[in-house]
Amino acid sequence: MIDTQFCGLAEIRAISYFSSSLYLKESIEEVLWDITKNVIHQLGFVDCIIYTYDVDRELLTQRAAYGVKNPIGEKIYNQINIALGEGIVGSVALTGNAKIIRDTSKDPRYIKDDEYRLSEICVPIVINGTLFGIIDSEHPEMGFFTEKHLYLLTIIAALCGQKIKELGVNNKKNFSKANQYFKKLEELMRFKKLYRNPCLSLSSVAEVLGISACYLSSMVNSLLNKSYIDFINEYRIADVKRNLNSKAFAHYTIISVGLEAGFNSKSAFYSAFKKHTGITPKEYRDRCAYVS
Repeated sequence: MIDTQFCGLAEIRAISYFSSSLYLKESIEEVLWDITKNVIHQLGFVDCIIYTYDVDRELLTQRAAYGVKNPIGEKIYNQINIALGEGIVGSVALTGNAKIIRDTSKDPRYIKDDEYRLSEICVPIVINGTLFGIIDSEHPEMGFFTEKHLYLLTIIAALCGQKIKELGVNNKKNFSKANQYFKKLEELMRFKKLYRNPCLSLSSVAEVLGISACYLSSMVNSLLNKSYIDFINEYRIADVKRNLNSKAFAHYTIISVGLEAGFNSKSAFYSAFKKHTGITPKEYRDRCAYVS
């Protein structure tokens, strides 16, 4: 329950928006970017970074951003990692206790990222008692962040953690090879030969399917246990193998066959072919000629 006496109308709207929008989110990336791009903006902050925690490396990695760090789309400018215990972010990750730093110039832990700012607030995202990440926001004005902001970000972090927990439990169950989008995806590859487009991107295919890029990536990964680019390249390599063994392409150079299949460069072609077959395209063609 939101304390309406503690929060203003703008803050209540921001929390209500986030609570409602979570139902439509299908991946962790969508949840995190929704916080930075929409919720944080509504709160009137000028900057926000969400870090996620890599347990094996004990590193916090910038995963979503708002402000100078996010000049366009879902890109993070000069993406950095912070070690557990390092800086204010790392300290909050280590202790699990949210912090408001009213004057960063007096805190030796402060780490400059894109520019110096005089106040900072850090709130951990915890799932089942385990650190998932950190919501970190800075402001050029000293003493900008208040207990009200801490209260709001704590609610946002809790909602975020709950949704990510649900995604982790349900993600595999949500997909099957009977999924209408997966069936349409396979049709586009098998019959429309969409993979032959050298400029084909995750977002462009998602747009054709009418779904988000995050949903498409999660679907391919969950159903096939492989990345989107590996999925596309397998179709391209199958095309290359057929054509290298075809008289109709006997006058083509090997690189021309690769480009015809949708690879956009010689290096990308040779690297993918070796990764998926264990041999080079020339070795494959020579073996086919020997067998013939």
